[in-house]
Amino acid sequence: MLLSGKQGLFEVNSLGALVVGFLVFISFQVLAEGEAQVQVIEPFIEMHSGPAGGFPVIHVAAKNEWITVLKRRTNWFKVETNKGVQGWIKQDTLHKTVSISGDPVSLADGSFDSFSQRNFEFGALGGSFEGVPSMTVFADWVATENLMAGITLTQALGDLSENQLFLVRVQHTTFPDWLLSPYVTLGAGKIRTKPRANLVQSGDETRTSDLLAAGLGLRYYVAQNFILKLEYQHLQALTNRDENEELEQWTLGFAVFF
Repeated sequence: MLLSGKQGLFEVNSLGALVVGFLVFISFQVLAEGEAQVQVIEPFIEMHSGPAGGFPVIHVAAKNEWITVLKRRTNWFKVETNKGVQGWIKQDTLHKTVSISGDPVSLADGSFDSFSQRNFEFGALGGSFEGVPSMTVFADWVATENLMAGITLTQALGDLSENQLFLVRVQHTTFPDWLLSPYVTLGAGKIRTKPRANLVQSGDETRTSDLLAAGLGLRYYVAQNFILKLEYQHLQALTNRDENEELEQWTLGFAVFF
């Protein structure tokens, strides 16, 4: 067997570093939305005292006035004028401005329409690989509304061995315009199996095998830039022995898109 044991604790290793890097990447994306200067091109825009239409208008920024975007809350943005007046404007109102380069400001509104126009997905999935806990991180490129391509990295640590999986995959979604939509995946890669160092060795050494994968999944658009994913994968490790190894993996997790 490539993997033995029923429970294991995750190690802080290269996969953990990838997860940290992924979270840092998301943080930079969020920060990038703020502290930008834009110029009003409409006769005026109204600034509210809070991030909702029910808050009163406290200031009006005139045409050609520059405002600084400070932060975002859902579809509302906190802004500040050159005179230091702060208030909130809706995303549609922000589209009535231009950037320093003179280009119209256009931002995804966090709706399902913006999901259909995404270019990349990044996510993390937890689950079970042959009965032991696993952790997966992935990055996907959206080629068309139906087709995606990407890579996944997985680690599973059992009582007897540690397994690391690398896959290059393609994903096909039949109904991309559904909030809850099934998809299928096909992939190929490598699996690395390393016996636990604290066990009595029986001649087994770390080995690497080619890996084929086929899977079924469900993705659900939650809100803003977040989706949930549930996935099953059937894997086949092409070993040097007479029989190849049949493996299974279940995962559940989240993804963000840009």
